[in-house]
Amino acid sequence: MTDRLPPAPHVVRLTEYTKTDQIEIIGDSPDPFGVADAGLTWLPKEDHFGIRQKGRLVAHAGLLRLPILIGEVGTQVVGVGGVAVAPDLRGRGLARLVVSAAVDHARTMGPQHGLLFCRPPLVPLYQRLGWQTLEQDVHVEQPGGPVIMPLRTMWTPLCHGANWPAGEVRLLSLPM
Repeated sequence: MTDRLPPAPHVVRLTEYTKTDQIEIIGDSPDPFGVADAGLTWLPKEDHFGIRQKGRLVAHAGLLRLPILIGEVGTQVVGVGGVAVAPDLRGRGLARLVVSAAVDHARTMGPQHGLLFCRPPLVPLYQRLGWQTLEQDVHVEQPGGPVIMPLRTMWTPLCHGANWPAGEVRLLSLPM
C-alpha cells in the first residue's frame, strides 16, 4: 500500500460569494476582517475566487474595477478585497494561491494597477506576494464624503513595466 498525498488545493472562480460563504470560511464574527473600528463602508466585489477542500469553502479573494484619480489623471485600478482564509488552515499557502489567482485574472481586466487595503500586520504577507506599500495618504469616498483611508494601501503592477504614478491619490468610490 502506498501513501497518498492529499490533492493540492486549487483555485476556482466562484459564480457568487454570499455572507453564508464568508461565514463558512471565517465564522460569524461581527468584525471578521478586523477593520470595523475604521468605520468604513465597503463595496461588494464582482469577481470571486475560492478554494474548496472536501466540499468546504476555505479561502476567498474578490476583485472590483474602480475609478481612481492619481494627480490630475483619471484611470482605473482593480481592487482586491475580501481576502479570507479559514483560521484552522492559515499558514498553508492558501492566501497566496487565492490572491495570485485573483491577480492573474486582474491582469486580463485592463487596468495597469491592482490596489488593496489591509491591516498593518498583513503587510508582510502581501509584500511576499509582490505587493508594494503606497506611503502616501489615499482618499476614499464614504457616505458622508471623502476620508483618508486609515488602513495600509498596497499596489501591484498588472502589466509589465507599470509603476505607480506620482501625485495625490483619490479613489472615486467606496473602497473595496
